[in-house]
Order: sequence, then structure tokens, then C-alpha cells
Amino acid sequence: MSLSSRDSLETAIGARAAGADHARGDLAADIDDLRTQGWLAACLPRDAGGSGWGTDADGTQNALDALRTIGRANLSVARLFEGHMNAAKLVTLYADEQLRHETFSAVRGGALLGVWGADDPSEPLTLDAASNRLRGAKRFTSGLGLVNHAIVSVAGEDGPQLLVVATDDDQRSDASVWQMGGMRATRSGRYDFDGFVVEPHQKLGRPGDYLREPFFEGGIWRYCAAHLGAAEALYRAMRTELVARGRAGDPHQQRRLVDAAISTETARLWVTRAARAVEADRAQPETAALSLLARDVTERSCRIVMENVEQALGMGAHIAGSPVERIGRDLSLFLCQAAPDAKRARAAQTLITIDCELEFL
Repeated sequence: MSLSSRDSLETAIGARAAGADHARGDLAADIDDLRTQGWLAACLPRDAGGSGWGTDADGTQNALDALRTIGRANLSVARLFEGHMNAAKLVTLYADEQLRHETFSAVRGGALLGVWGADDPSEPLTLDAASNRLRGAKRFTSGLGLVNHAIVSVAGEDGPQLLVVATDDDQRSDASVWQMGGMRATRSGRYDFDGFVVEPHQKLGRPGDYLREPFFEGGIWRYCAAHLGAAEALYRAMRTELVARGRAGDPHQQRRLVDAAISTETARLWVTRAARAVEADRAQPETAALSLLARDVTERSCRIVMENVEQALGMGAHIAGSPVERIGRDLSLFLCQAAPDAKRARAAQTLITIDCELEFL
């Protein structure tokens, strides 16, 4: 990945971010840019014509840099790109030859993938074995109208069964239920699968594969990288504004600059270590704990940055529609993903169980 490619994409996506920051926000131009620049196909493994971003061990650093880049520009776009990368990884790990060929061919043709795991509580997704028909719906379905194929999970006695399904039926989509203050443009609404017929070859792996480590919790490093990118953008904005105002020499502001700089770099080091360990060849299940810990560090670091930016810029940090206000609002919401207390508990359990220092995990 060239530095010029990263910079041009960050600039282009960032320039459109404010205009897309509403419930009917359209990220199609941003996804088109990712498609045209080859970033969607780059998430495929090398043996499928990609660059291995998030799918091959040697593509890990580029994957992390790409997520940080888009996170700096627009977290809503980063959320969709992270889902695409996640889906490519799951297909790489678990798909049979036919499903792998069909899905990766679609990506080479420009398709955007997604992973929709959250059930609608009132209508959880189920699969009738006799008719092969789905019943129910998924919620928090990021990318409605843009995601062409989604990986969805169906609960079963032996664990969740993953399916790869087409998601291009607008009549099944309902983006109106996404009423969040942040991440508005992700269109993370509801998709109705009622009556959807599942062909046998659309089953991805075996029941329970979805929860296998180190790829389930271990994959958290991807959205941590996006969070980190947003924190870096906030730090840059604070530094630029303080210099422009002639206030960068104030000792109180210097303390804030130093705290934010340390926080972003701390998160970067942790996320990088977690990503390399989880994506390494023959990574062991307990390695997932590094991503869980990196998630905790990243959240703390992001909140330190947000607090220092707010204190440094004062009311200027809350100007509606400004980059700092938008990024802070998006990041505050994105950090809520997903069940952080439970993830911290899982990390602690691994630390209790393993008999080695953290540096050797």
C-alpha cells in the first residue's frame, strides 16, 4: 500500500464525511473509492487475487494501516470496511471450495461484504431444517443498501451456524430504526430474512466455527484499529488548533498534548502486537486475550484523547457538524461495541489460566 494512496483516500473520504453525517447519509461514493483503489479486493487472500489484508499473516500491517487511515477520515466508512475485512477472513477460514469461489469472485467484481451477527430480540433468526427457510431478522445491520452479501449467524444446539446470503433486497431493509447520535451514516438498521431460502452451499463452515479462537474475540483488533484512527484525527485537530491560536506554548495545553500523544501511541503499540499475534500462522486460541486487552487499552486511550481535546478546545469542541464534534460523537458510540465488561472478564480469565508472563502470550 503506497503512502500516496492512503493519503488520497483519507483526504477524499474525510472531505465527504460532514455531508454524510445524517440518517440518510450516503457512503456510496466512499465505497466506490475503496472499490476503485482496490481496497475491497485487497482483503482477499493472495491465492484468491488479493493482498491478504486481514486474511494472510504478511498482510496484517497493511490491514491495520488501512483501518487506521479510514478511521481518521470517517468512522462510519471504517465500520463498513472492517465488516468487509472480517467477512473475507471468515470465508478464508471456513468456506468450502464452491462458497469461497463464489464469494471471492463477487468481491473481485466489486461486492462489499458484511457480518451481521445481532438478532432482532423480538424475531431472532432461525433456520427451518425441513424447508431450508429462514425466519426472523437481524438488527444493527450496518451498510444497508451498500452491503451486497452478508455473513449471518443462526443459533443451533451445536453452536451458531454461519450463512452467506445476498442482502440486496431493498424491501427487506429498514434503516429508519437506526436512531443513534453517532455513526449515523452506517445505516445500521434491520434486515428481514423471513422466508429467505438457504441453499446448502451457502452454509459457511460447521456449527460453532464462528466462535473459534483466536479468530472470534481475537478479531477485535480490527475495530480497535479504526478507533485508533479516530483518536489520531482528534489529536491532530487539537494540535493544529492550538498552534493556530498561538496557545501551544501554554503549559496546561502542553500537558494535554503530551497525554493525548502518549495515549494514541500506547494504543497503536498494543493493537499492532495483538494484530500480529492473532493473524500469525498457527496462532493459538489464548492469543485472543491480546486483542481483548488491546481493546481495553484502546478504549481508555481514546477516552483520554477525547477528554483532553474537549478541555483544550473548550466550546470549540462542541460546534455542531465540526470535524472534532462529529469524530468525538462517532467514536463515543463506536467504543460501546460490544459488551466491553464481558470482554474484560474473558481477558482476565485467560490471565488467570495461563502460566506465563503476558509478554510470552
